[in-house]
Amino acid sequence: MSELTPSRLRTLLADYSSLRVGVVGDFFLDAYFDCDPELDETSLETGRSCYQVVRHRRQAGAAGTVAANLRALGVGKVEAIGYCGDDGEGYELRRAMHKLGLDTAGFITAPGRFTPTYGKPCYIDNSKRDRPVLQELQRLDTKNRRPTPVKLQNEIIAHIHDRIAHWDAVVLLDQVSETNCGVLTGRVRRALATALVARPQFIALADSRERIGLFKGAILKPNQQEAMAALNYRGRPSLKTARDHAKTLSLRTGRPVFLTLGAQGILVAEGDAVKRVPAVHVAEPIDIVGAGDACSAAITTALAVGAHATEAATLASLAASITIQQLGTTGTASPRQIHRRLQEVRRGL
Repeated sequence: MSELTPSRLRTLLADYSSLRVGVVGDFFLDAYFDCDPELDETSLETGRSCYQVVRHRRQAGAAGTVAANLRALGVGKVEAIGYCGDDGEGYELRRAMHKLGLDTAGFITAPGRFTPTYGKPCYIDNSKRDRPVLQELQRLDTKNRRPTPVKLQNEIIAHIHDRIAHWDAVVLLDQVSETNCGVLTGRVRRALATALVARPQFIALADSRERIGLFKGAILKPNQQEAMAALNYRGRPSLKTARDHAKTLSLRTGRPVFLTLGAQGILVAEGDAVKRVPAVHVAEPIDIVGAGDACSAAITTALAVGAHATEAATLASLAASITIQQLGTTGTASPRQIHRRLQEVRRGL
């Protein structure tokens, strides 16, 4: 963590409150159903277990997790561009977004579309005061599997064109695997690429499960498998190939690339130069869900206030080490927690 000193970290984080960051992408509802295993019943009709829900939790997921991390880091204004359905899940998602303090002027309610939702049943220990999660059960996914209507795409593009000049940075979160069924369709990506041509130094970071290689003019943040798919690589993953892929993608885009390697850290490629920033190792148990979103938020904000790429990756590693210790939820990292973690790392704890 030699790339980031405590004084430098304080300087960077002090400027976050003045930032205005856009988040464009797929906002999901994370719907947690906390169940007490001691109360399980057996269905008389099917003979299968009936999980007994004792607590509901509703959070903004996917792009919403990025937005939550931006707010936790102290970003002054976070604007959401995307859509939800005109349904109960959409109501809950909007309520969760408002609780985070997001600007939702560009967040569209779209009749005829589902609100993308991850239904997450969990076993919890109901005997303890904080009722910790013991185990996540099988997830229920609700997604749109028909293409996003052109009219809705045009509304999204109009919001982007209207707001991009007001942002200090933007995160592009492409969560939906089905082609052209989410927010960042081919049409929207092309509109973004055109807008970014006129802003070559603008901080636009793209994160995509299936299409990271199709984003033009943006800083890319793939994991190793996503980078391999983008470059049609069929061989075995290795640190060497990851370095080659990070460099290739950076040379192709003309922008930095942050290739995440989980416990091996983050590769930072700037043209031909590739450097590895180590991960911060913490004691188990851990839950890696949402760690990539924490990295996206940390990298984007650090770059927006003038951090070097390796400093941004270091801050991301610190943030991710905090979120993975938050079990049964997509966690966030605050400036205070990040300061404390950096001090622990420097002391060798």
